[in-house]
Amino acid sequence: MSADRVESPSRLALRRLRKNTGAVIAMGVLTIMVIAAIAAPWITPFDPTTQILEYSVKPAGFRGTILFKKNPADPETPSIIAVSDWQLKSDTVFYRDPAGEPYSIARSSLVGVSNDDFAATPTFWLGTDRFGRDMFTRLVYGMRVSLSVGLISESIALLIGIILGAIAGYYRGWADDVIMWLVNVVWSFPTILLVVAFSVLLGKGYWQTFVAIGISSWVDIARIVRGQFFSIREQEYIEATRALGYGPARTIFRHMLLNATGPIIVLSTAGFATAIIAEASLSFIGLGVQPPTASWGQMIKDGYGYIALGTNWGMTLFPSIAMAIGVLVLNVFGDGLRDAFDPKTSQR
Repeated sequence: MSADRVESPSRLALRRLRKNTGAVIAMGVLTIMVIAAIAAPWITPFDPTTQILEYSVKPAGFRGTILFKKNPADPETPSIIAVSDWQLKSDTVFYRDPAGEPYSIARSSLVGVSNDDFAATPTFWLGTDRFGRDMFTRLVYGMRVSLSVGLISESIALLIGIILGAIAGYYRGWADDVIMWLVNVVWSFPTILLVVAFSVLLGKGYWQTFVAIGISSWVDIARIVRGQFFSIREQEYIEATRALGYGPARTIFRHMLLNATGPIIVLSTAGFATAIIAEASLSFIGLGVQPPTASWGQMIKDGYGYIALGTNWGMTLFPSIAMAIGVLVLNVFGDGLRDAFDPKTSQR
C-alpha cells in the first residue's frame, strides 16, 4: 500500500489561492500592469516629456496633425511641429499652425524620405495636459514609477523589518526590549508624517522617495516577524538545530524565517499598496518624484486646478482611477494570499 502524498504548506496555499476567483483576477490585472510598465517605450506613442504646447489641455480622443523636424542636437528625438494641415510642393512643405497662421519649411529639414516619415495624425486617447503632453503616455510611465516605488521601498522595509524582528524574536531579553522601544517610538507617528519628514531630510528626487517610504514602513513587518519567531523558537526542530551546533544566523534564516514567510508575504503585499499611495501623496505636495518625470501624484496635482473650472476633468480622473485600480488589485490579491496561507481567516 502506497502512502498518501503529503503536500507542503506552500503547495496547499497555492492550491487555495487558485480557487479564489477574486485573487486570481487581481493577479491577472496586476500582471497586465507590470507588463505594460515594462513595455512602456513600445506601447506608448510619445516620450512622456514630449511637449506640444499648441495642444495644451485637449480632451480625451483629440486627434492632431504633427510634422517631425530634424533635431541636430538629438537625432533620435525629432522636434514636433503641430499643424492644422500641410501640403508638399516640390521641395517645400507648406502648413498652417493650429491658429491658422501660414508657414513653410524645407522638406530636407524634416525627417525621413516619405510623407509617412515626417507627418503623423496621432490620437490622444486620454487627452493632453497643460504642456501638451500625452496623458496616456504619462499614465503608463507613471505606472512604472508607482510599481517601482512599491517594489523598492517595500524591499527596503522588508530588509529592515525582518532583521530587527528576527533579532527581537530570537534573542529576546534586552535586544527585544530595545527593538520594541524603537518600534513603539516609530509607531507613535503617522506613517505619512514620517515619510514627509524623511523626504525633507533626504531631499527631493526619484531614489530619495523610495528610501523615505522604505525606512518609514518597516514597523509592521518587524512586529509580525517577532511574533512568529516567538512561537517558532520553542518548536522541537529549532531545539534540534541548537543541539546540532547550528549558529544563530543559520537557524534564523534557513529554518525559522522560512516558516514565517506566509504572514510576511501577505503583509508586504499590503505594504506595496500603501507605498503607491505614499508616493502619490509626496508627489502631489511636491516632495516626491520631480517634474518632468511622470508620476500619478504629479498628474493629479497638475489637473487639480482644472476641476473648479470644469474643464479637462480627465487630467485628474484618469490617474486617480489608475491608482485606485492598482491599490484595489493589490489589496484583493493580499486578502487572497492571507486566506490561502491561513484558511481559518476566511471562515471567520
